[in-house]
Amino acid sequence: MKATELKAKIAAGALSAYAHLYADVKAQTERYLAAIDAFCELYGADRDIRLFSVPGRSELSGNHTDHNHGCVLAGAIDRDIIAVAAKTDDGTVRIKSEGYPEDVVKLSDIETPSNFKQFSSTALLAGICNAFRQGGYAVGGYCAYTTTQVLKGSGISSSAAFEVQCGNIMNYLYNDGKVNNEEIAKMAQYAENAYFGKPCGLMDQMACAVGGFLSIDFEDPKNPVITPIPFSLSDAGYKLCIVNTGGNHADLNEDYASVPAEMKAVAAFFGKEVLRGIHESDIISSAPLLREAVGDRAILRALHFLRENKRVEAQAKALKEGDFDKFLSLVLRSGDSSFKYLQNVFTVKNVREQGLSLALAVTEGLLDGKGCAWRVHGGGFAGTIQAFVRNEYAEEYRTVMDSVFGEGAVMMLSVRPAGATEITIA
Repeated sequence: MKATELKAKIAAGALSAYAHLYADVKAQTERYLAAIDAFCELYGADRDIRLFSVPGRSELSGNHTDHNHGCVLAGAIDRDIIAVAAKTDDGTVRIKSEGYPEDVVKLSDIETPSNFKQFSSTALLAGICNAFRQGGYAVGGYCAYTTTQVLKGSGISSSAAFEVQCGNIMNYLYNDGKVNNEEIAKMAQYAENAYFGKPCGLMDQMACAVGGFLSIDFEDPKNPVITPIPFSLSDAGYKLCIVNTGGNHADLNEDYASVPAEMKAVAAFFGKEVLRGIHESDIISSAPLLREAVGDRAILRALHFLRENKRVEAQAKALKEGDFDKFLSLVLRSGDSSFKYLQNVFTVKNVREQGLSLALAVTEGLLDGKGCAWRVHGGGFAGTIQAFVRNEYAEEYRTVMDSVFGEGAVMMLSVRPAGATEITIA
């Protein structure tokens, strides 16, 4: 559909069909119209254009478990990255993300990861394109403009949302939407591992791609078991608050990489590739030799994994049974384990900056004894914490945390029922 016609339909209220994704359709209407205008300015107004959306995610449980074939609870959130895109016939993919330089990838170059700078969005885009090609799917050029509410450093998976969006666009433009979202999530992980250079797990990509509240078991990472969980925070009388402490992720790749590496070092001691299937009794009985072989922190991180994996199972069960108090008690235990054993609340490279520790301390002072729960959120080391806050305390919580970390630090979120999708305008 041409831009002029598409804009007219959106302005006339076409996005009301997506009220299940957007609580404020009016605001989103203005956002989509602005994105179309930006696309036209960059790439011309005479193209047939299409619209796409991918949500961010919140990790609810399973802190650093997915990369060792563990279990997680995750939920898509009501903040997304949207794209305006059109096919091209020049064998090149171009994506201009608002506020960033244009990413340009020639499809003739995508088979060699070293053609692209590590830790760059261009590398992610190239990896996604090659994953489609390796999977036997159609690949073609396109140009796209994106704008996002899944802000970098906000702990709601900006990189995963971008990766999945790259695949989402290729899926609908060249494959008629036939590639399922679980497969796109795996392609996104491949791009991040093989091209970007970060040995991440699959939880972020899967939550962004699939949507809703999910229990995901990665025992077989090629075929994860995904179980939707009917779950409503609003019905329980709570809000999901993500607090952005403003920490810088730029120099933390080594910290993130150390977590799976140390866990896998413990697994290797037992002749395994990952920790899944190893028991705590095995680690304790071998502790003297393990301390010599891998060091104490690796052992602590392994113990966190084993106990966290059991917590995920217990939390999923609690939610299914409607026992939210039990769920919250396990959130607190998860946070305690991440702080003490996983040790991903601050980086030892810069001990002066401990925004997550401060946010957790302030949150405990505000919410302790009030039927709430809190923990580090996502990969850790900097960025965000998560709090499940009773409605009656939510505004006070926002006010105090914003006063410490800056206006807008607290994001009050809901769960989005759909993952990666095309926004079709009739």
